[in-house]
Amino acid sequence: MDITQAKFVLSSPNLGKCPTDQRIEYAFIGRSNVGKSSLINMLCNHQGLAKTSSTPGKTLLINHFLINNDWYLVDLPGYGYAKRSKKVQEEIQKLITTYLLHREQLVNVFVLIDVRHEQQKIDREFIDWLGLNEIPFTIIFTKADKLGTVKAKMNVDKWMSQLKDVWEELPRYFITSSEKKTGRQELLDYIDEINQSLR
Repeated sequence: MDITQAKFVLSSPNLGKCPTDQRIEYAFIGRSNVGKSSLINMLCNHQGLAKTSSTPGKTLLINHFLINNDWYLVDLPGYGYAKRSKKVQEEIQKLITTYLLHREQLVNVFVLIDVRHEQQKIDREFIDWLGLNEIPFTIIFTKADKLGTVKAKMNVDKWMSQLKDVWEELPRYFITSSEKKTGRQELLDYIDEINQSLR
């Protein structure tokens, strides 16, 4: 699959304001500064589609992008940004949780992880929470170009191996670089697989 059309549709402050047309949705989420906007722009081959910023934690709404007039790519707020006030953090947590638990059109969550870092408690807790709530998800390791192929793969292997303390079956994952477009086609083909299975 390739993305030939991608357009911003709506920013929603809560679940009730999201689109009502029943198209399936793929949500993208991760810690602030994980490279989410850059990855979305790379996937859609559309620089500036998702707003990138040098200031992390800018996404505070549920952003819907219509892809190929067929399905929605959903840009969710990042979690774990310490510079937000406690009240704003709680509101964003509620927004994310409500969307993930109750959005019927959601078919898969892509959880973005910066491949350069050791497994962080906040990422691990979020992934375990998705599993406990039986929400389908896939891990995307970002910024692989910052390490090189061998080191990135070593970090991913270690990260995934640490899941074995709880996970009997490890989740699917992809290694990506927005700079070099690494993993782009593999990710799009994976989304297409899911789309076809739902037809």
